[in-house]
Amino acid sequence: MPSEDADEVAAGSPKPDRSESDAAVEPASAAEPTESTAGRAELVSEPSDAFQALGNEIRMGILETMLDRTDGENRSRTPFSELFEDSDVDTSAGFAYHLEQLVGPYLRKYDDGYELTYAGERIARAIATGTYTRRVDLPPVPLDDPCPFCDGAALEARSTDNVVTVACDDCDRALLRLGFPPAGLEAHGRDFPAAFDRHHRHRLALFRDGVCPDCSGAVTAGLVTPSADVADALPEELATHVQAEFECGSCGTAVRCPVSLALLEHPAIVSFYHERGEAVRDRPIWNVGHEWAERVLSEEPLAVRVVVELDSDVLALYVDERLTVVDVQRAAEETTD
Repeated sequence: MPSEDADEVAAGSPKPDRSESDAAVEPASAAEPTESTAGRAELVSEPSDAFQALGNEIRMGILETMLDRTDGENRSRTPFSELFEDSDVDTSAGFAYHLEQLVGPYLRKYDDGYELTYAGERIARAIATGTYTRRVDLPPVPLDDPCPFCDGAALEARSTDNVVTVACDDCDRALLRLGFPPAGLEAHGRDFPAAFDRHHRHRLALFRDGVCPDCSGAVTAGLVTPSADVADALPEELATHVQAEFECGSCGTAVRCPVSLALLEHPAIVSFYHERGEAVRDRPIWNVGHEWAERVLSEEPLAVRVVVELDSDVLALYVDERLTVVDVQRAAEETTD
């Protein structure tokens, strides 16, 4: 149930608490940054020019060849002669023209050859994995976990246009809907739910650490009331439910999820499970288990208590409006007001 401006994870919502040309050209990046330029982005190309440079099969082939010659951190340069030999272009002059269109945003040019820029490698890998060119639809895959809302055994995951939806047929609720790269769907086939879970668990952890998983920009975090679509789908006992929201200030990527999911990698949570012979990472994000509970402690400002109960032991985390854990408490029995 995504909102218009953010991916949405309503899944795993815990029960309410009753008690996340070869002429040498040195690259601009070769110059040592000065105090006034350090850390400041340099415009290499206008976006329209950069994307126009990609609109040609010969240039795409050059990037593909360059990627094939990139081995991890190996940045060895490829001479013009080798690139031309690997192409289907008849004349070296025609090939040199296309090559020059990539220099700047996608290729660096040196006396002894060319190498991919960061942007060149990113776009080449995105094309190679089909991020912009392939769509994967997969039929429903039954999930072993019960629905966190109705306890029904009719949870299933499906992929439509590279977007995975986990939904319950019994109560007719969509628990979450999030994108998943086509390469992942192709590689894992009907086992994609496990990979999907790991993928988004790590994305949430990065968001929680203040780093955007898409562009590495700075992320703001906070507690918010659910969107109208989510609120309408929640059962009555979750009428006062709040969510964690993460948003990148650079690229605008945003996601909302239950507060509990935003805390899965918190050291207190990880150790609490580990001490009891369990691993919190074994619980999928669409249902982390009935041992989780959330309760809104304050509305102005928003504050939430997240409780985990295992083997009659209770761990309570107190979370403020910026999703900062301000206190952690343990008890041998359920926490009371």
